[in-house]
Amino acid sequence: MMRSVKRYTFSNIQDCKRSLLTWAKQFEEVVWLDSNSYEGQTYPEFEGLLAVEAFTSIQTDSEGGFDRLEEYQQSTQDWIFGYLGYDLKNDTEKLSSNNEDHLGFSDLCFFQPKKLFLLYHDRIELHYLRMVDDEMDQDWKHISKIKSNNTDVTASTSQLAISLRIHKEAYKNKVRTLLDHIARGDIYEANLCQEFYAQGSIDPWATYTQLNAISRPPFATFLRLDQQYLLSASPERYIKKIGAKIVSQPIKGTAARGSDVLSDHAFAKALSEDPKERSENIMIVDLVRNDLSRTAKKGSVKVEELCKVYAFKQVHQMISTVVSEVDSQITPVDVLRTTFPMGSMTGAPKVRAMQLIEALEASKRGLYSGAVGYFDPKGDFDFNVIIRSILYNADKQYISYHVGGAITTASDPDKEYEECLLKARAMRSVLEGKS
Repeated sequence: MMRSVKRYTFSNIQDCKRSLLTWAKQFEEVVWLDSNSYEGQTYPEFEGLLAVEAFTSIQTDSEGGFDRLEEYQQSTQDWIFGYLGYDLKNDTEKLSSNNEDHLGFSDLCFFQPKKLFLLYHDRIELHYLRMVDDEMDQDWKHISKIKSNNTDVTASTSQLAISLRIHKEAYKNKVRTLLDHIARGDIYEANLCQEFYAQGSIDPWATYTQLNAISRPPFATFLRLDQQYLLSASPERYIKKIGAKIVSQPIKGTAARGSDVLSDHAFAKALSEDPKERSENIMIVDLVRNDLSRTAKKGSVKVEELCKVYAFKQVHQMISTVVSEVDSQITPVDVLRTTFPMGSMTGAPKVRAMQLIEALEASKRGLYSGAVGYFDPKGDFDFNVIIRSILYNADKQYISYHVGGAITTASDPDKEYEECLLKARAMRSVLEGKS
């Protein structure tokens, strides 16, 4: 599919981002991806991407989901944007999802945008389908005239009352159940999650803006598909394809930020040396290496970075980088099919861990711990892991966010619960209007 391309300049990148998001409010299909100029990010490409207004689209449940995505990606040979819900696990393994689903998102959804904006630090490129390319100059003129108020980021939460799907003692008992399975040798790590939820309405645009301002992560996302929204402050990349190179960057290991430079450095150092956190990370690195090997050229799977601590506004995170190379006959969707879901959100061995967490969790994960991102016309792609995210169904007036942590033989149920609360802090503060 041919696109017309025009390039423009701007004077301030933050003003440009705010104007783009304000302009995008008129559309029912929106994906905004923001790297937030995060200096620690490896393999950066764009400062931001905005895709709006579907020309074609695909939406499906898990059964046959990856086959349908492959057919769609191969037939469009164009930019497509969308998400992979966690329950696509049922398409690649003999698994099921029987927990309650209060959000009602499909398991997979992608669309081919009529209008696409590629934002760099010093310029912006508009890539429009030929049918609408006569609107490029006019659209950019309108965007450039938008005066977004930087202080207008307060999310109206209508006095939301946030509830827990699993209460503290119940969560701790579920941790103990997983510890029993670990002791028996059934698994050696599992990611156990819990849902926080509320009934009510929010302004999704303002809520996203405020959540992003708190966290400034490298894989922030605003997604709108009609009345369904994803507001994500994700720090984690699931997987990226650059030509023949595949990059996956699992996160395992979390610590709070300090109130001053000395305490902050001490927290980071303690995280980097913590044997439990390093063990968690290395287990998932091994899982990711195994996943990548299914499509990799022989001997090409390598660990470029092991257990490096990165600082984000809310927390320190331990991140590893695993890479591989694929042959040209391996399709882009095959790489996703053989690695999904991200190992950091499941456990090891992967299939048995997913069976156990399905039995212990109280609600369907849906988009949470899935992925959102894009394919370009060459078949390259980039997807985040949907964590630190608020999901909102405006029709149902249902708001949800999940958090979780890796359970290993060294886990303490009280500390695991406290880690969940730490990860939930940004979402809860935004929804309660306390940030």
